[in-house]
Amino acid sequence: MTSTPGTAPGTPPGGQSRLRRRAGTAAVAALLLAGIPVGAAVSADAGTPKTATGPQGQKLTVSATTGLDPAQQKVRVQGEGYGLTTGIYAALCKDNGDNRVPSPCLGGADMSGGSKTSQWIVPPGDPYEGDLAQAFGPGGTFDVEIEIAQKGDGLDCAEVACSVVTRADHRAAGDRTQDVRIPVAFAGQDPGDGGGEGVDVPAGTVSYRSAADFTTAGKPLDLLLHPDSKKLYVGADNLPDTADVDERGLHVLNPENGTSESWISQAPGSTGALRASAAARIAGPLPGDGVVYNYPLRGVGSAKSGDEAATGVWLAGSTITDIAPGTTPDTVLVAQGATLSEIERATGTATRTLTLPGGTQFAADPERKALWYTDFTAGKLHRVDLASFTVSGSFDLPGGPGGMAGFTETDPASGAVWVGVGRSVLVFDAAGTLVKTLLGKDLARDAAFDTASGRAYVVWQDGGDLSDPANDNNGTLTVYGTEDFAVAAQDLSLPGNHSQAGAASLAVEPGGATVFVTSPAEGKITKLVRQVSPLVTRAPADLTAKEGEEVAIRAEAEGTPEPTVRWQVSTDDAQTWKDVEGARESALTFTARTAQDGYRYRAEFRNDAGTTRTAAVTLTVTAATGGDTGGDVGGNGDASNGAGSTGSDGSTGGDGGTQSSGGSTTGDSDSTGGSGPTGTSGGSTGTSDGSGATVGGGVAGGTGTAATSGGGSLAATGATVMSVTLAAAGLVGAGVLVHRRARRRTEGAL
Repeated sequence: MTSTPGTAPGTPPGGQSRLRRRAGTAAVAALLLAGIPVGAAVSADAGTPKTATGPQGQKLTVSATTGLDPAQQKVRVQGEGYGLTTGIYAALCKDNGDNRVPSPCLGGADMSGGSKTSQWIVPPGDPYEGDLAQAFGPGGTFDVEIEIAQKGDGLDCAEVACSVVTRADHRAAGDRTQDVRIPVAFAGQDPGDGGGEGVDVPAGTVSYRSAADFTTAGKPLDLLLHPDSKKLYVGADNLPDTADVDERGLHVLNPENGTSESWISQAPGSTGALRASAAARIAGPLPGDGVVYNYPLRGVGSAKSGDEAATGVWLAGSTITDIAPGTTPDTVLVAQGATLSEIERATGTATRTLTLPGGTQFAADPERKALWYTDFTAGKLHRVDLASFTVSGSFDLPGGPGGMAGFTETDPASGAVWVGVGRSVLVFDAAGTLVKTLLGKDLARDAAFDTASGRAYVVWQDGGDLSDPANDNNGTLTVYGTEDFAVAAQDLSLPGNHSQAGAASLAVEPGGATVFVTSPAEGKITKLVRQVSPLVTRAPADLTAKEGEEVAIRAEAEGTPEPTVRWQVSTDDAQTWKDVEGARESALTFTARTAQDGYRYRAEFRNDAGTTRTAAVTLTVTAATGGDTGGDVGGNGDASNGAGSTGSDGSTGGDGGTQSSGGSTTGDSDSTGGSGPTGTSGGSTGTSDGSGATVGGGVAGGTGTAATSGGGSLAATGATVMSVTLAAAGLVGAGVLVHRRARRRTEGAL
């Protein structure tokens, strides 16, 4: 690209990097403030105070909402139009979005009357009116003050979105009509800001970021991204906070935006009659579309998008604890405690049965006809040969009996079995040898594998018990190479993903570009997308140019999302840097001037994952020499060389050609000079052979052979520099070069 003529190095664009607000959640405080917020119509986009309206026309106003003191800030909260039959709390809470309870809240629910972090407001005459609670005024009004802070009681508003909210008190936890919320931000934050320029991380760093939260499938228990239809199947239970809808069943979502495409809520019970049933665990996909799944207590069903109800069978025996595809398309493997059976899906008849010493959970490896059965209580891992349906080996789980049950999953590529036990993941090879122990700070809950990239994804959940110093309310997603177990992506914090209401599960898109993680406690599925910080694939190099030549410095980088570039210049030996105004392309092109001798340049690449700069390169500019008089090359007075040329009238030529820090061109041409002006005996003939520019003919009618510039390579560190004339030579046939100089008035002192 070309800089603005005559301008000095640019200055950086205004504005500061904003603190990214990460959507996430935290676990409940000692007593949850429960409620499902509705979308509030905020009265202004910026500034304070702000006002929002509720589902029944309530009006909530907060005196200060931005730039709040992280240590402590007192704000005034006013309301009108609230119901006079239901008590409410006014507090600072985690904002979980539309149709989700705002929780946890700073200070929990104040039922003592002594807290300043929340206020309890009740109808006139309520038994708690007085020392514990304040009564509504006429028209459902109230005017209170609360003291809020950025962090406390498991809530950190630097990590999650927070709002000052009103919601029904603990006596009407299912009442959603009183929920109103106003987003707030502490110093250094902007409400709802999802932008930012990324952070400085090593080039090529892989990470994941939250792209969306899907809250359309109740309390998600298990996930499967169908390999054929590409639909996201979600096994779900009912979410108590949405008391108006029973969300149990199999949900089918559009993985792009989370919209519901189908919901199969009915499945046959013990008598064969249809009934509302949760989908506890998904066994695997059906060809084309649909899944096989387990529904409580002993149901094995199948359904696909658009079905009104599932088809299924009800098994005899105890509760199903795990399920997986069978050895034939018409069967499934079912664990009922320590009993393993292969059953026919159509009839529920067991074709093979095996009883183990103990256990509840397994993972099948169809490729190697093996199944791994985990007995966490006894600290044992059993290998079952699916061909003979017998135990072919038993192995100890390090740590002994009684480990906290996590997960059992097999890597389809290698046959290795990954077992989550407490805060560790044990990796056994296909022969049952322990090869790796991966340690985490949270509880290992699920793993998924992407054979295309050779990556294993593990979700860890926080314990959710705030009385335990080891808990912080945040889970983690980790990514490992399946061969070397090296960390393959930055750890990603999952705010609010705790195990108090169920285990998290994973689904990974082939290739690993998208990952879906459930959070049962929050009733949501988080869509994560991969990003890679810029990695330079073509670096610039030092170059030398002559006064008046046009030079091009090039750099390229790759990353996800595609990085942008801006060029920077230093005039004081890299002590300070300024942006080159308008320089936003991979090539920085300008006319070299002697005043720029010693200037240093670099490219800065940015995307959401990080910022990467190239090494600085130095421009050396020398005075123009040679070719100052005589006839012009080519007979048209229009050719140029590395240091200028003379026209056919004997005058000094114009600007030089282009020099570049990348690429090379050689030329081989014979050109005849034109006639000189009055006082000369005619033009001279100049001949060039080989690479480089030809210096013009002689003067006073003389004849001379032009010198060759020694090739286009002028860069001090191996970068190739070429003139515009030589670059054009490759486009002209018949050995004759006719070049019309496009004189670029780019004088910029970059």
